[in-house]
Amino acid sequence: MQNIIQKLTENVQAIYRKAIDADEAIGKLQHSGKGKFATIFSLDAGFTVQSKYFKPYVEELAQEVAALAKLEDEQLKQALPQLVKKIEQMFSTLSQFQLSLKH
Repeated sequence: MQNIIQKLTENVQAIYRKAIDADEAIGKLQHSGKGKFATIFSLDAGFTVQSKYFKPYVEELAQEVAALAKLEDEQLKQALPQLVKKIEQMFSTLSQFQLSLKH
């Protein structure tokens, strides 16, 4: 299970690096009067945080990954699917956002 937690940590670190760039782009868009949205993810996406920037979502993921180390194996198995889904959503949304900036 330690290998899984390590891989999840690496994924969150990769997301963090992309999120910093994305948040900077969002700031520039909003400063120029574009990017008028309230949150990145809807309430049903599984995140408890609601923000128009990526960093708070990354922080939530990092906290969840850190909490995994304290769980028993059975609890870990139950927590993983939702966490992996949120990580996949972050990668997908960040990629889509980066593509939209190029157009």
